[in-house]
Amino acid sequence: MPPPPRPPGPTPPEHPRHPDGRPRTTGRHDGAYAPDREVPLRGYAALTAGFASGVGLFALGLRRSGRRLPERVPPWDLLVLGTAVYKASRLVSKSKVAGFVRAPFTRRTADLSAGEVMDEPQGHGPRRAVGDLLACPFCLSVWISGALVCSYAVAPRPTRLVASGLTAVAISDWLQYAWTFTQDRVEG
Repeated sequence: MPPPPRPPGPTPPEHPRHPDGRPRTTGRHDGAYAPDREVPLRGYAALTAGFASGVGLFALGLRRSGRRLPERVPPWDLLVLGTAVYKASRLVSKSKVAGFVRAPFTRRTADLSAGEVMDEPQGHGPRRAVGDLLACPFCLSVWISGALVCSYAVAPRPTRLVASGLTAVAISDWLQYAWTFTQDRVEG
């Protein structure tokens, strides 16, 4: 039976296929999970296990050190941390300058406005899973949030400083967009 017709749009890159022509899914589901594209389930599982292990080791280290978690996170800190996570995830996943981090796992597909680019994951298995992570600001934000929250728990003052710097960059970006929009409106 031939594969189902593809929806209109760009053709996804070819991936290894089963003898019957279906794309392979690199996991135990043998292509049934996402029959129209490769999904590196084992790679995702390894990344998730790495993240969970990192958080677990942090918690264990914190407990052994005798430090206590903050009882609460003030709303202002939460706002600054959230904005910093947003900006850091955009910087890593979309900025031209951070392309060297993504290059082993992705390929450039388009230049966007404001110094951002669109990268597409490449490779198979774990390499593709890392590419999926590094090319997705939403996916990456979980990791960056984890790092900032752990840092905040043990060193709130320096973490606030770093988060404030990233927040200032995000505010600056929005002001740049507002300026450009205003200028375009005035000049017609």
